[in-house]
Amino acid sequence: MNIYSKRQKYKFGIFITAIIIGIGFILYAGKLSKEIAVQEREKIEIWAESLKETSEMPLDAEISQTLYKILLENKTIPVILSDENLNIITHRNLNEKKAEKPEYIKKKLKTMREQHEPIIIEYLAGHINYVFYEDSILLRNLYYYPYFQIIVISFFIAISYFAFNSSRKAEENQLWAGMSKETAHQLGTPISSLVAWVELLKLKNSDPKLTEEVSKDIKRLETITERFSGIGTSPVLILNDLIRVINNSVSYLQSRTSSKVEYILNFNKHLELFVPLNESLFEWVIENMCKNAIDAMQGKGKITISVFEKKDKIYIDIQDTGKGIPKSSFKTVFKPGYTTKKRGWGLGLSLVKRIIETYHKGKIFVKSSEIEKGTIFRIILNQLETKHR
Repeated sequence: MNIYSKRQKYKFGIFITAIIIGIGFILYAGKLSKEIAVQEREKIEIWAESLKETSEMPLDAEISQTLYKILLENKTIPVILSDENLNIITHRNLNEKKAEKPEYIKKKLKTMREQHEPIIIEYLAGHINYVFYEDSILLRNLYYYPYFQIIVISFFIAISYFAFNSSRKAEENQLWAGMSKETAHQLGTPISSLVAWVELLKLKNSDPKLTEEVSKDIKRLETITERFSGIGTSPVLILNDLIRVINNSVSYLQSRTSSKVEYILNFNKHLELFVPLNESLFEWVIENMCKNAIDAMQGKGKITISVFEKKDKIYIDIQDTGKGIPKSSFKTVFKPGYTTKKRGWGLGLSLVKRIIETYHKGKIFVKSSEIEKGTIFRIILNQLETKHR
């Protein structure tokens, strides 16, 4: 399992845990709300019973302190008392200013009827009253509290995630820059030595072909050193002919890869496409993509590079006949650490994405892929000028 897959599983585990905790909050709050709702109904039933008892007492009888306390105790639950024809007799715990308007009371009565079954007071005289009520503010808040809490927690998690992501990207940038500069520095000494050895071979009249090939590889090492030096800093982009750059990269690769790998250049070679490029870094992109394709084809197959224009964009499709990429991995293949090879750090496509999107302000993505049939990667660059020979 690659590093990125492990990281994704870890993130997925945290996400599932957060969902479970959130559901737990909601279920617990729901259970608590039901218990309080039962208690509030019992409280209103006692209040209604006390009201009945008070109404049926003789006019000269003294109301007990307990009964009086029960009647006054309800200070939180909105209540409306009506007769059997739903004519309002009295109300408690409603908005005092709004309660002066009959329309408000009628609207509240409708809400209460929809929310709870009324409590019926049956008097000895034969008439009845209805006690309508709605949930207290405390209970209503309790219903929505877990959702509010989840929203707040999600908000802070999102902020933390973006902050962490920004910090991680900054650290990643520093890592790329530090590793690249150190690599360039380490390559400097052996390259200087190799240059001296080539000059010595020339003085000893060694085989010219041998010294020429060694010189080419030294030149290549110098180019690689230049590339590594450019990572972590803003490279200079100048107008370059894209067709020429691609041809140069493919020509270099053809002489150093197996004859079982066929390169097909599907574009007009007589067209000059000028785009702002860092030639050295873009050649690295083409080489990385082709080497990645060769690995996917296990050293045997076709690599087709197509270039075409559309409005102010240039599209480069790099197609192979390799083993393909699962759709679930279309985005993860560009993440550092993703690799299907037993050896390697999984930095190739990650580096390619960085060069295209960060340095050249373009886009790169998996256009399509079929298992055991091949993959098409697409690069999109901004075009400044087109010239025909």
